[in-house]
Amino acid sequence: MAAFTGAIIVLPQAVAFATIAGLPPEYGLYAAMVPAVVAALWGSSRHLVSGPTTAISILVLAVLSPLAEPGTERFVAMALTLSLMVGLMQFAMGLARLGALVNFISHTVIVGFTAGAAFLIAASQVKNFFGLAVPRGAAFHETILFAAKHLGEAHLWVTLVGVVTLLAGMLTRRFAPRWPYMIVAMLAGSLTAAGLNQWLGAARTRIETVGALQGALPPLSMPDLSAGTLQSLLFPAAAVAIIGLTEAVAIARAVATRSGQRLNSDQEFIGQGLSNIAGSFFSAYPSSGSFNRSGVNFAAGAQTPLAAALSALFLLGLAVLAAPLAAYLPLAALAGILFIVAWGLIDWHAIGHVLRRHPRERIVLLVTWLGVLVDLEKGLLVGIVVSLLFYVYRTSQPAVEERAPPAAEMGNPRRKIVEAGPDAPMCPQLAMLSLRGSIYFGAVEHVREQFHNVDEHEPQRKWLLLLAHRINFVDLAGAELLAEEANRRRALGGGLMLVGAQPAVLRMLQRSGVETVIGADRIIAHKGDALRAVYPLLNPAMCRTCTRRVFEECHVALPDGSPLPPLPEAPGQAHAPRPEPTPATGEPTP
Repeated sequence: MAAFTGAIIVLPQAVAFATIAGLPPEYGLYAAMVPAVVAALWGSSRHLVSGPTTAISILVLAVLSPLAEPGTERFVAMALTLSLMVGLMQFAMGLARLGALVNFISHTVIVGFTAGAAFLIAASQVKNFFGLAVPRGAAFHETILFAAKHLGEAHLWVTLVGVVTLLAGMLTRRFAPRWPYMIVAMLAGSLTAAGLNQWLGAARTRIETVGALQGALPPLSMPDLSAGTLQSLLFPAAAVAIIGLTEAVAIARAVATRSGQRLNSDQEFIGQGLSNIAGSFFSAYPSSGSFNRSGVNFAAGAQTPLAAALSALFLLGLAVLAAPLAAYLPLAALAGILFIVAWGLIDWHAIGHVLRRHPRERIVLLVTWLGVLVDLEKGLLVGIVVSLLFYVYRTSQPAVEERAPPAAEMGNPRRKIVEAGPDAPMCPQLAMLSLRGSIYFGAVEHVREQFHNVDEHEPQRKWLLLLAHRINFVDLAGAELLAEEANRRRALGGGLMLVGAQPAVLRMLQRSGVETVIGADRIIAHKGDALRAVYPLLNPAMCRTCTRRVFEECHVALPDGSPLPPLPEAPGQAHAPRPEPTPATGEPTP
């Protein structure tokens, strides 16, 4: 039942998506047959359904239309070659275990890309919806300007069919969500067109139809493997491969979250690659995972990948029956359906959230959206690059906070140390810094500046105690920075102590030889041990005159020679006695 439901859903979608891609309608059906079976059997998801998708279809049109006229034999041949190249790239990425790469494409980039693709889909159907002679290959802004200028030339009856289809689809989705809105909208548009043609005559209405499908069985095909074609499609194939994998893995993860299944991204790469390779020899243009069909497949009760595979067989039977009926499907009705599809692609909630609350993500969103409108595949890559640049910028400035013991914790042997406030007791010889993030080549200058700020205004703070338990990663440049800081402070008469470093950080310091530079005795696991180790190394003359009493080791006298009051005991805890200063000299007794 899940397979049969999926076949009914994909039938109108496949025709619509092939139209978006600039291909004859039957090629959408071909892309939903063999690729769906191969992806289901070789992928890792139990519920993912592959086939033609909106994003891939608009991407195919965008990358191939500058190279060949949409709908021509040359265009179809290049689409099949593109499918083969995309499949080979995806398969190779799966074998190389590069499944984690999709994690570097942020959610904001995907939101911006799909929004831009939605606008391109809508723009591509303006001519069919209004019956306007929009020039082929016109850019998004050119299409909008042309439509605005020639809107008065729109064909009334063609537009009426589009409006009826649009309203029927929207009302069905709103009030009868269980019904297949695409089929309802197609029937409404087709019946309206048939009635108008019967009443006024086809010559007067000028309503064009899709035409009968050429065949239901996917014919064998051979991609064009000439050097010129392969070279011209190399960059477009990379863009389609990345988007296809991102779409498929994201959808598979979304469904797996609901089903409780564990996924293997690398195996999903392999399944998608094999499906496109096989599809290129069975007249299928590039395919990917479909969110709508995968969600329907799960909701219908599918338990294994055989549901997706069987849906292709059911589609074959339905296509045989429906092939003659496509002759009555108006292009204006198809345009109305695609307007609904485009609207559904735009994630208005996510866009509003980003625009209101995240300034940097707002830039990523707008750059991706505008870039896609100008050049789809390059706009996507620009969005990815901008997103990664912001990420690198954030990680290049790890948070460095000065720490101090709170006054209420004096005497507590557990040595709780918190962020230093304006009234926190600060040692005039020792600074305590906590670094949260990674010390790598991009963050070295920022961290070096923070280290130098410690003693720039207080030159006597020659000792630095670096709380390293929140340092995630240190590369060779970061390790050399720590060695440099240890040598600098040693030359000043102080030193560097590293406290609580993670095992991975310690291994890096050992491999790079920096552990020897810092000193193994100055790389300590616990704060209390570090403070007990560093205190005897401080300048005793400054300690005699200091009244701040930052640590429990401090044993100083007031300027008049009288001893300081004893430290408060922590509740339920006792600490070892400390040597008391003599009234005469302020020096501790032996």
